[in-house]
Amino acid sequence: MIKLIITDLDGTFLNSHGDYDRELFAKVRALMNEKGVHFAACTGKQCERVEELFGEFSKDLWIVGDSATRIKFNGEFVFQSLLSNELGLRIINTLEMANPRHVIIACINEGAVIRSDTPQHLKDKVRKSYTNVIQVDSLSTLSTDFVKITVYDEQGTCPQTRPHLTPYENDAYIVVSEAAWIDIAAQGVHKGTTVEKLQQQLKVGRHETMAFGDGYNDLELLAAAEYSFAMRNAFEETKAAANFVTGSNDESAVSHTIRRILALQN
Repeated sequence: MIKLIITDLDGTFLNSHGDYDRELFAKVRALMNEKGVHFAACTGKQCERVEELFGEFSKDLWIVGDSATRIKFNGEFVFQSLLSNELGLRIINTLEMANPRHVIIACINEGAVIRSDTPQHLKDKVRKSYTNVIQVDSLSTLSTDFVKITVYDEQGTCPQTRPHLTPYENDAYIVVSEAAWIDIAAQGVHKGTTVEKLQQQLKVGRHETMAFGDGYNDLELLAAAEYSFAMRNAFEETKAAANFVTGSNDESAVSHTIRRILALQN
């Protein structure tokens, strides 16, 4: 019996316009409530941005956000992992030397920090994933620990940037989720390990969990669920890792799949 459903957002639950069918999801949410099923969004987006996206649906929504470094429920953080300030600043310095064109998003408790000289169109891109955005002249002035560090490269050269981060592999979890994005969190902290914490909190097993994903950073998420679904638009490696393949994100396939499967559950 399924007791927990977890979905990635971009490329999975959200369509190509970064939105979703709210009328359909209202029916899905009602069905999940009727069946006593917990629902979680697992994403690189800032938790507050997820709350904005789901609006009225945010009540009783588990958010595994900020690249799975945080779990938030009804406005309260129940889990958080941090990168030390010293390590984070060294990583940021390496990234700035490796590629001066990409955007470094340094997330701290107060929000997502970017450089004030970031081009406006890239600031707009950042705001699609982060509600609380702070601008500073230099990231080197940050003095607190980091929730995570994310890189956005509109040129899609993150795979070429990744080797520069090799010296930090023993101290941080580093994943190129796709060509334009790199996520960096504390060592051993990723969607899989944080979902396991959520499962423990809810007393739900892998065999009672359904998960949806599309990217390389969803591989650990899918491994944490017996009912693992890759989207039709997912990377081939992600499809191979999943137990099932469903429709595309532009077909609201997550919502339709949940409805079909829960309809069979007593």
